[in-house]
Amino acid sequence: MNPSIDYLKQHSSSLGPSLLWALLALCDDAAAFYLVNSEQHILYWNEGMVRMTGLRAEDLLGQVCPEPYRINIRAGKQPQTLSIAGQPFKLRVRQLHDGLNVLAGSIAWLDMENDGAKEVTDTQQANPRNRNFHGLLSRSPAMRDIFQIIENAAQTEATVLVRGESGAGKELVAKAIHKLSARQHAPFLAINCAALSSNLLESELFGHVRGAFTGAIKDHQGLFQRAHGGTLFLDEVAELPLELQAKLLRVLQERNYIPVGGDRTIAVDVRIVAATHRSLREEVKSGRFREDLMYRLRVVPIFIPPLRDRREDISLLVWHFISQHNAENMRHIEKIEPEAMRVLLDYGWPGNIRELHNVVEYAFAVGRGTTLRLSELPPEFKQPQTPTPLAPLLATPVSAIDECAAIRAALAQHPGQITAAANACGMSRATFWRKRKHYGL
Repeated sequence: MNPSIDYLKQHSSSLGPSLLWALLALCDDAAAFYLVNSEQHILYWNEGMVRMTGLRAEDLLGQVCPEPYRINIRAGKQPQTLSIAGQPFKLRVRQLHDGLNVLAGSIAWLDMENDGAKEVTDTQQANPRNRNFHGLLSRSPAMRDIFQIIENAAQTEATVLVRGESGAGKELVAKAIHKLSARQHAPFLAINCAALSSNLLESELFGHVRGAFTGAIKDHQGLFQRAHGGTLFLDEVAELPLELQAKLLRVLQERNYIPVGGDRTIAVDVRIVAATHRSLREEVKSGRFREDLMYRLRVVPIFIPPLRDRREDISLLVWHFISQHNAENMRHIEKIEPEAMRVLLDYGWPGNIRELHNVVEYAFAVGRGTTLRLSELPPEFKQPQTPTPLAPLLATPVSAIDECAAIRAALAQHPGQITAAANACGMSRATFWRKRKHYGL
């Protein structure tokens, strides 16, 4: 049960119980909402707000309502603008009065259809904060900026370098660039430069003529020739052998190449979108990558933040993948156990969106029923956390520099695990988030 219920029973005697509980019965599971008293202390924080923000009720109850969730309790029924993760939307506010008609607090809820018990609905996809940008689903302000860069770059012929961790969606970015460009009706082809040996990769990229090597019994068109007029996506381009880097550089500079074993050049019109999880500058410093090629590739660099840095997308993506699997009629999930969602929000997601999709698929495979439970998540989600305490650093008054260092150390010890990091510093999750934002960590 949400701990807000017990807390509210103990602290709501002056709030007009009949009206209050009627509102709770109406709104619980139908919206993300919360309740404050006249002094802006949080009395109730429902599961919709937990899913939306990742902030736990037990960390907020009795505390002054933090920004950006603080509301004007005297606003009556007029909607207010509230910003969460940089995204504005309307918040409805209704006053609560005591038996003497004195303003005693207010209840506020999001002016939109919330996930709640029927989280996988068309309304969720229609929410303007949830943007599906050519397969890239996000409500993160950081991703909104990236979407704009993609749109702008797609209108040019500039070579694009996408950098991001495995599973972050680099190929989706390349496909979006292609779909938004003037080349959208021509081929889009992709290759992973780390998947083939040097000889096979050269043949696959540039093609070969008959007799070029043992087994070359006929001419073979490479990807450059097959992608003529379109876009070629070179994934993990940092893995490209040095000898092929020189050949790729020639294509970018001269717009022609010679097939393996050939004696004549082939002109080609192909736009390159490359991707890597490595820093090409570091690869250049180590001598593994040509500096001139790096500059040719990163005309427009795009960095895709990992999922752990845009946690507002976790719930959105979980329900997106649940909706996909629900459509397959294997199992129909309508709810997520609060503890399971909390674990999903706290997890570091080293495999990013690809890993999240796999986790949802695992839950569908091993579980039954309409509720996704913690016991249905993979084993790594059920391992107890044993953080190294940092609380002694903060047990006595400390300077801002010491506090910043302690928070930074906690984040390093517990990557992607906000609750564990907050516990290590002896802070509530809400306080930890506020101080982390204050120090720019």
